[in-house]
Amino acid sequence: MTDKSANLEWEPKIAAIVCNWCTYAGADLAGISRIQYPPNIRIIRVPCTGRINPFYIVKALQQGADGVLVSGCHPGECHYISGNLTARRKFATLKSSLTYIGIESDRTIFTWVSASEGDLFAQVVRGVTEKIRALGPANKLIKKL
Repeated sequence: MTDKSANLEWEPKIAAIVCNWCTYAGADLAGISRIQYPPNIRIIRVPCTGRINPFYIVKALQQGADGVLVSGCHPGECHYISGNLTARRKFATLKSSLTYIGIESDRTIFTWVSASEGDLFAQVVRGVTEKIRALGPANKLIKKL
C-alpha cells in the first residue's frame, strides 16, 4: 500500500468536548431527527465549557485526536451565567499557545450550538471534519509508546 492510498483511507479522529445543556442536547436533537453527519467525532459531555481545563484539549491531541471541537451555549445563554465566556477566553489563549509550540491552531475549533439547533450541530461537525481532513493526520505532540 502506498502512502497516497493510505492517506485516502485515513479518516480524522475528532474529540468533541460539549456543554451538557446546549450542544449535547443539540447533538441529541440531530440524532433524534436523523440528521446525517460524519461519524468522526467522539463526544465528551461536560457540565459547562467554562470548566474545561485547556490541558484536556492538549491531552486529547497528545492521545491521538487529529482535532478537538469545543462547543457550548451561545453567549448570554449559559446555564452557569458566564461559563461560556470564560471558555472563550481560555480557548483564545490556548490557540495562541498551540501556534507558539508549532501545532496548527486550526486543529482546535470553538463553536456555539444551542439545544434547538440539531441541524447546526450537524453542519458544524461536517465543517470541522472537512477542516481537519484538509490538515491531514496530526503528527506533532503525539505520545509515542
